[in-house]
Parts: sequence; C-alpha cells; structure tokens
Amino acid sequence: MSMNLEREKAVFTGGSEVADAKPTNLSKILFGATVISMLVSLYFIFIFAAEEKSMHAAQKIFYFHVSSAWLAFMAFFVTFVFSILFLIKRKRIFDTYAYVSAEIGVVFTIIVLTTGPIWARSAWNTWWVWEPRLITTLILFFIYIAYIMIRQMDGVWDKKARLSAVFGIIGFADVPIVFFAIRWWQTKFHPIVFGDGPSQQGGGIEDTMLAALLITITAFTILYVYLLQKGVSFENMRIKVEQYKEKLREQLDK
Repeated sequence: MSMNLEREKAVFTGGSEVADAKPTNLSKILFGATVISMLVSLYFIFIFAAEEKSMHAAQKIFYFHVSSAWLAFMAFFVTFVFSILFLIKRKRIFDTYAYVSAEIGVVFTIIVLTTGPIWARSAWNTWWVWEPRLITTLILFFIYIAYIMIRQMDGVWDKKARLSAVFGIIGFADVPIVFFAIRWWQTKFHPIVFGDGPSQQGGGIEDTMLAALLITITAFTILYVYLLQKGVSFENMRIKVEQYKEKLREQLDK
C-alpha cells in the first residue's frame, strides 16, 4: 500500500491540483449560460428555423444530431491533447481532464448513434445502413469504450493512465476519418451539406436552418465546458477521498 501511495504523491501533489467540488462562480455562470443558450437554441430549432419540405418536423432532429457529433469530436480532441500533455508532464490533472472529456465524448457519441437511426428512418426509410460514416462512428465509439474500460481495471492508476493515454491519442485518428468518410467514399446516404464530394455536390442549407444549427452548436459547446468543469471537480474530489482512505489504511497497518 505504501508503494501505491508514494506513486500517487509522485504525480499528484495534493491540494494545488484539486478543484473544489463546491459550486463556484464559474460553475454558476456556466450553468446559467447553458440553460439560457439551450432555451434559445430550442426556440431557433422549433420556431425560427424553416421546416424541411420533404421530412417536415422529423428533420428537426438534425440540429441535435449534428451538434452532438460536434461535441463528441471536440471532447475526443481535448482527450487527445491532454493525453499528450500527461505523457510529457506526468501531471495527474492532465489525466483527469482527458478522462472526463472522454466520458463526455462517449455519452454524446451514444446520442449521435441514437438520433442518427431515428432521423434515418424518416430520411432513408431504414434504421441502419452499413455505410462508411456509420461504421467509422461505431468504431470510434468502441475505441473510447475501451479507453474507459482500461480506466476501470484494477491496478496502479499511473499505469492505467499511461495505457489509456495511448488509446486516447491513437483513437483520435478515427475522428477525421469519420468526418471525411462521405467525401472519400461514394455513398447515396449522408448527403454532403457543405462543400463538394466525389459523387455529389454540397446541397447547402437554408439561412434560418444555418442560424439554428450554429446556435445549437454554440449551446452544446457551452454545455460541454460546464460538464467538463463539473466532471473534473468531482473526479478530483474522488481522488482526494481515495488518498485519505489510503492514508487511513497506512495508519491502521502500523
């Protein structure tokens, strides 16, 4: 036990890196901004934005689907960056940010994989099609599920952190593949909205729809920052509790 405790101390120096789990002014501001931005985005989605001519109201799920995908990509990018920082600096706070961001990314990838089939049923008359973007998104989901499973294994945390950091770095390579999948491989599904593709032109988007999409993406980004801040705070609190428990065991063993 003493060896484990020394390893904890070697990387995690205590209070200087631990965020207070109590609500802070920043947390309150982020929560308020999240609520307001979400309400504004709902107004733009359901009232302001024009209704799509063929799918009608079912198309509204597009805003949540795309925004969730954006948030998942951003979360995995943050995991990628902090995983590199952890391997270089070996500071536990970097590992904590990487882990919490990966959890958030997995949650919103689940939302992407849930809203996608619902939207596909209206757009393609099928729940699922084995096409490039769907397959690569599913692979991305399993990569970061593996990342989280590594974190849940028994063992010394620094070894798990190093292994999961490698997963976090390698796994991010799938993100650009997911994004460019419909441009690299011909597919009759997942039409390209912006830009040109190998077999189809970008269809563009109506101005009110674009405004609703951008506002929803902004709202989801604020939500991500709030969730990351709270997640890191709670994870640091958990680490501190574990250290206190370890110290107590040390004292009882004497």
